[in-house]
Amino acid sequence: MRIGDLAQTTGTPVETIRFYEREGLLPPPARAENNYRVYQQQHVDRLAFIRQCRNLDMALDEVRTLLALREDPSADCSAVNALLDEHIGHVAQRVRELRALEKDLKALRARCTTAHPLADCGILNQLDHAAATPAAPSPPRRHVHGTHCRKHGTH
Repeated sequence: MRIGDLAQTTGTPVETIRFYEREGLLPPPARAENNYRVYQQQHVDRLAFIRQCRNLDMALDEVRTLLALREDPSADCSAVNALLDEHIGHVAQRVRELRALEKDLKALRARCTTAHPLADCGILNQLDHAAATPAAPSPPRRHVHGTHCRKHGTH
């Protein structure tokens, strides 16, 4: 099958497939005489696995590690368990961060409960005040944020 067929079969945008190839997550396909990429069922299966991992918000390095571990099915799964335990920890940390964000947003929203002129808007005034105040340094993060890109349905 050609790349458009693979994209349609798996529901994956063509650019995402090319990205996964560049990242080494998908093996390069054979080329036909006309130089078109020719994908096989193994590409469909591997792409489905990658997409499932990405749906679980795993970073590309986590997916790469799991793909490498899959290559030796006779090995024990302790490395897979460790990776998943670490990922669960990342998710739990993000949930805590999102709860804190929700609390901050609700407190900000409570600053303006009725409509009045924008000059008196408690939300805008608080945002202006916060913008003028130097921010405290953020604590270091163990998980690399931004590696879970979902912009425009890619990666």
